[in-house]
Amino acid sequence: MHRTSTFILAPLVAALTLATGVACAGVLPRDPFLQKVGPDTATVAFRLAADCTPDVQYGVGATDHTQKSQASGRVHAVVLTGLEPGTEYTYVVSACGQETPAKHFRTAPKPGTRSVHFTAVGDFGTGGTDQKQVSAAMLKVKPELFLALGDNAYSSGTESEIQNNLFTPMADLLAEVPLFASLGNHEYVTNQGQPYLDNLYLPSNNPANSERYYSFDWGHVHFVALDSNCAVGLASADRCALAAQKTWLEKDLAATTQPWKIVFFHHPPWSSGEHGSQLTMRRNFAPLFEKYGVDLVLTGHDHNYERSKPMEGDAVAAAGRGIPYLVVGGGGAALRPFATSRPDWSVIRDDKAHGFLDVNVVDGTLTANLIETDGSVLDSFTLRKDLPPLEQPPAGTLTVTVEGERGEAPHKAGFVATTPLAGAKVTWDFGDGGSGEGEAVQHTYEKAGQYTVTATATAGTQLQTATAVVEVTGVETPGETPPPPPPSPTTDSGTTTPDESRPTLPTNPTDGTISDSKGSGGGGCAASSAAAVPAGVALLVVGMLRRRRRK
Repeated sequence: MHRTSTFILAPLVAALTLATGVACAGVLPRDPFLQKVGPDTATVAFRLAADCTPDVQYGVGATDHTQKSQASGRVHAVVLTGLEPGTEYTYVVSACGQETPAKHFRTAPKPGTRSVHFTAVGDFGTGGTDQKQVSAAMLKVKPELFLALGDNAYSSGTESEIQNNLFTPMADLLAEVPLFASLGNHEYVTNQGQPYLDNLYLPSNNPANSERYYSFDWGHVHFVALDSNCAVGLASADRCALAAQKTWLEKDLAATTQPWKIVFFHHPPWSSGEHGSQLTMRRNFAPLFEKYGVDLVLTGHDHNYERSKPMEGDAVAAAGRGIPYLVVGGGGAALRPFATSRPDWSVIRDDKAHGFLDVNVVDGTLTANLIETDGSVLDSFTLRKDLPPLEQPPAGTLTVTVEGERGEAPHKAGFVATTPLAGAKVTWDFGDGGSGEGEAVQHTYEKAGQYTVTATATAGTQLQTATAVVEVTGVETPGETPPPPPPSPTTDSGTTTPDESRPTLPTNPTDGTISDSKGSGGGGCAASSAAAVPAGVALLVVGMLRRRRRK
């Protein structure tokens, strides 16, 4: 009799436990991830399983500031502004009565700060054990930012593969380390990388307002992400043109004042792996790298590690010249053996270990280590250059005043920059691909959206930046009822167009797993009153327990 009662009760207890877990884990099917982190701004992106109005609570130590999402529906990217450079912040996401566990991130240092720490790797997006181990090893070294070198979501870069093979296995890393990614050829399989663009929030400081290629500063390092798929013929002209990307790159490299320049993309100009050297990339871009003093080029594509000697043109450079090219393709996909002997231009290569590149740039010294998942160092190298003495920074900071922070499209906003730098040149990135110059400027936003505006003041080697946010809504035709939001997609049709808004989250994985409260698999949250068990189920269990005692 006792055994029979236990048998009947057990499924109810299991159901009770499951209901509690689902109430928690189902709130965020995609955990928060960091995008577009700068000295005074950060974007916290995530997706919900139900419609509600979430917010991000954040602060230094205590989470005593709150920023509500300006979006409706389930896809959210909350922009935090007014942050302090080089400062660690704690944040939680509050949504539908639940809160995520506290996470931490560090803002970018003041422009020109001579200490930068980043990691880089490509070819990881399998969702497998090796990828998870590489991700965990990266998180242990606590980088300030993470460069993804392409093939971030195998095998076709679909909506569900981006969720299951990028965000889920790397949730802990992406919640605390800002991701700056480049497109791989596998992302291009589905609609030329459109799902990738729909899911990420990357810089778009080019005339096309495209996130396919972009640049940004972190400390005294200027980073450039290129779309090598565009160069090798995988992109249609309306998505990305080789000539336009080259023109933009030359202007970008010519304009930067940072002493270190690092470029990253997917297809390697120098490789002795399975795919070999991508000569189109070498012919088109290496002359620009050499002309404007690029220090290091990071790529993936071949599933191995390889470092070249400093190269110039099609040969090894003379002493004191040239650029080292790296293939860092051991992020998680199956490694592929080298079929030929090591060429003379190759310093070191390995096809046996998964790992990532860990880079520190301090003053005029760049130190890089290829770290395996067990923490051992496979390769190490150092680059050095002479830097001018640091100028004493002026008292005060750059501030931006906005006239017209909100409005309906087309919306004209005015901006005024105030800087303590005497004789400074002020340039503007309006967040929609537009740019301007001068202490006081105006800009018209033609489409609805939330735009992060960046002002940069430059005087000699000194540089200051500040950001502001402009929110532009669409105009509804009088008498018309806005159409209902589209349903969440359940298949990967790959037909999303570049002009469509970010899609809702696809159907969750069908393996029935539920993430723990740490959010390592996506959907972490802390229990609150909203996760209470339905009263009827609880009373039923209590009643059965009482009946069991009477028997």
